[in-house]
Amino acid sequence: MFNLLPFIEELQFYVSMNDSISIYFFILLPLIAFLYASVGHGGASGYLMLMALFSFSPEFMKPTALLLNILVSLIAFLHFYRRENFQWKLFFLLIVASMPMAYLGGGMIVNPRTYKIILGILLVIPALRLIFMQQKSDTTIKEFNPLIVVCIGAGIGYLSGLIGIGGGIILSPFLILLSWTSIKETAPMSALFITVNSIAGLAAQKNVTIISNPSFYLIVSIALAGGLAGAYLGAKKFNTLTFRIILSAVLLLASCKLLITA
Repeated sequence: MFNLLPFIEELQFYVSMNDSISIYFFILLPLIAFLYASVGHGGASGYLMLMALFSFSPEFMKPTALLLNILVSLIAFLHFYRRENFQWKLFFLLIVASMPMAYLGGGMIVNPRTYKIILGILLVIPALRLIFMQQKSDTTIKEFNPLIVVCIGAGIGYLSGLIGIGGGIILSPFLILLSWTSIKETAPMSALFITVNSIAGLAAQKNVTIISNPSFYLIVSIALAGGLAGAYLGAKKFNTLTFRIILSAVLLLASCKLLITA
């Protein structure tokens, strides 16, 4: 079973220590969910960034980010999915190796210092992508090599499980740069990839059970509200350029904080 009691108790500790932190945390949480869902992502890197800024422990950060990731990325997928544009063969080749590797990575115990270094480096990826991502016209789709797809899926899956992300921030640039999907197809592909990898990574967590706790469900409700709004507006081609730039700056700040403290 999944037991979130220790993580909820830690969050309550931070809230009780400083009310201003709790207010800022709950203001930024739905904004992050909104921004990521608007581009078809679950937001795990953003949640990790936020918790890193408030000095939460890796033990709390990883399962919390995965849980929120599953819910928000699934919402994003349902809003962005278009049956005629989705490449199911490519998706299944990606997850055939990524899911077991995400489970393997999710069960690994990472040294806190190593965790901060890896996460700090990975936060740079979504920051740069959010800055330079353009609403450009779709390019010609190229044929993919199944073996290469499986290898990429395996690598992203392991890394995502190890850190506590869904892997969409790493997958999306690959899909676009290799021209395996169009710009429109990238969002639902990444969203569903994030969902299944987050489930695999969370399943590998030890001694975790979901219990009825107002604090936890408040976090989930707030993140879902932001995710619903972001996915709906993002699917309607809502322009989030300004917000993406702001979020990129915060991600880079969190990355520097993690690398310095590590």
